[in-house]
Amino acid sequence: MSFKDLKLIKPLLKAIESSGYSEPTLVQQKAIPPILDHKDVIVSAQTGTGKTAAFALPILQQLFDKQDAPKRGKKIRALIISPTRELAVQIQQNFKTYAQFSNLRSLVVFGGTSIEPQIDALNKGIDILVATPGRLLDLHKQDYINLDYIETLVLDEADLMLAMGFIDDIKKIERLCPENKQTLLFSATIPYKIEQLAHTILKDPERIDVTPTKSVAKDVSQVLYYVPKRNKIELCLHLLRNTIKGNVLIFRRTKFGVNKLEQTLTNNGYKVDSIHGDKAQSERQTALNKFKNGYVKILIATDVAARGIDINELDNVFNFDMPNQAETYVHRIGRTGRAGNIGRAYAMCSADEKSYVKTIEQYINVQIPIETEHPYPLDPKAKPIVHKKKGSKYKKGRKSVASKKKKKRWY
Repeated sequence: MSFKDLKLIKPLLKAIESSGYSEPTLVQQKAIPPILDHKDVIVSAQTGTGKTAAFALPILQQLFDKQDAPKRGKKIRALIISPTRELAVQIQQNFKTYAQFSNLRSLVVFGGTSIEPQIDALNKGIDILVATPGRLLDLHKQDYINLDYIETLVLDEADLMLAMGFIDDIKKIERLCPENKQTLLFSATIPYKIEQLAHTILKDPERIDVTPTKSVAKDVSQVLYYVPKRNKIELCLHLLRNTIKGNVLIFRRTKFGVNKLEQTLTNNGYKVDSIHGDKAQSERQTALNKFKNGYVKILIATDVAARGIDINELDNVFNFDMPNQAETYVHRIGRTGRAGNIGRAYAMCSADEKSYVKTIEQYINVQIPIETEHPYPLDPKAKPIVHKKKGSKYKKGRKSVASKKKKKRWY
């Protein structure tokens, strides 16, 4: 199937061709026709499957007739809600690319940066708005954004928005839009709460599933190292020196863990940068650019900060901490092995993470190969270290034993 078969108009076909794409991906083949028919859709698809174009192309086509409104006369007619700044920026870049042969204007707004330039751009008039929930509601409250003319609302990475606690914001935004809009919901997984949300805000939606969720990218070779928790940093350094070739994206569970590992690797002479939720948007973008341009070979990230980051030539993914969600593992390792390249996924597992590995293997239906030849093997009988809280050496009650002895009772 070609993009022409999807009944896309010439300006869009020209933009697709100049971007170097020749055939639509599976999610694009399945999602574009119903979206063009103005149907509500729920799409279950992983990151890296081309889903941004699956909604961007039909939205641009539907708005094409309204493109020649004078700049200040433009109304926001398409709204895309994204959970993270990085993903929002990436979506808007896609819109710009596909709209290059039209007069349709798009804008991205997100928190963590100055609000004034975003207000200026809004005042000039735009057709398509990509936004994170907090900044959108902030601008709407201040009367800089009018959602009365929204024709299409897109909720991207809905499962992540749920995990980040945005669900009430999403419901509020949906209520601010016209009732007769088209709603498109994209999510890597469809947990029960997303199912509930879809039931309340979508009208008779068409369901599109292009995720064999239990499979992982075929072009990714996986390997697992069992290691005591205290030796993870040593094994990480050992692998970076002897095994891992090329650039590497390292995942840690917490911001504290990210900072600690960054410090250690820097002290060992590695060029490294990091992204996590506490960093300002400009710092995150700089770190990402340095990694993409090869200035640093190692980028350390938490899952939330790394969601939606697109790095075409990523050689390795390193799970320093095993994720406690099988879907997260699939997301992480799906960042490498893209566009026909072979990727490698390394994982370290300590005694307290063994149950996570079991869950992941059941989910992906694959036994992850174990590498035993390394300097810090984990004793197979090792039990997780449980830190027991020590109780107070003083007995409960307000009086000490000595004071009780001294007191003469009247009874």
